Amino acid sequence: MRFIVKTLLFVLVISAFSCSKFDKLVKSSDYELKYKKALEYFHKGNYTNAQTLLEELIPVFKGTDRAEEVYYYYAYCSYYQTDYGLAAYHFKTFARTFSRSKHAEECSFLNAYCYYKNSPGYSLDQADTKNAIQEMQQFINDYSDSWMVDSCNLVIDGLRAKLEKKTYEICKQYFFIDDWKAAIVECSNFLKDFPDSKSQEEVHFIIIKSYYLLAINSIESKKQERLIKGMETYLKFVDLYPQSIYLKEAEKIYSEFQNLKNDKINN
Repeated sequence: MRFIVKTLLFVLVISAFSCSKFDKLVKSSDYELKYKKALEYFHKGNYTNAQTLLEELIPVFKGTDRAEEVYYYYAYCSYYQTDYGLAAYHFKTFARTFSRSKHAEECSFLNAYCYYKNSPGYSLDQADTKNAIQEMQQFINDYSDSWMVDSCNLVIDGLRAKLEKKTYEICKQYFFIDDWKAAIVECSNFLKDFPDSKSQEEVHFIIIKSYYLLAINSIESKKQERLIKGMETYLKFVDLYPQSIYLKEAEKIYSEFQNLKNDKINN
């Protein structure tokens, strides 16, 4: 028990001493020492202390030969502390401010990569996913000869797959909660945005069903227009997927479309 207490006291004393030394360093006006210590803290993995010192040095060394290096390490401090939103901002700022730097390409890529790191699971808001795609594409445009381009394209493919799944689930959700109008809009957007998706056939069929259910639940003034659109969608579907697993059900719906249209004409 005494050993544990003594150990804890020793740790507290060392911590207090270390904090005291760092506090004195922060208050010091010896910028050369701060610069040296900031890099020491950084390379030892103490990114919090390094960041504190580097932040103060940014305006001090502005316009000097050290400005680039100070900001470079400062950006990485946020990255290693997994504050990817802030890191992305600093990496992008570095790439713009020091566009001729040997680190410009690296920081431009890391800006995009930080958005990728912040990209959540498909069921959550995908703003960072969209930003990651945009920034990755911008990197490819700016550094088309970079050895990282192939990796960027693979990352973009993965991010687009996440957006595809998100949109696909939204399409189905709207259909199952009987919001057929919204389902048609989302499904139509899906077909445009993800033309190579394996779910194209199913989503196309959901549009047909949505038009049918929307039509039979519509007021008379809107029913005819929705019947016609549903029939047009069916004809396009059959042309695209003549061997579809949904073909029999689609044919039944088309027959209902025709019956409803004829009934309306006769009445």
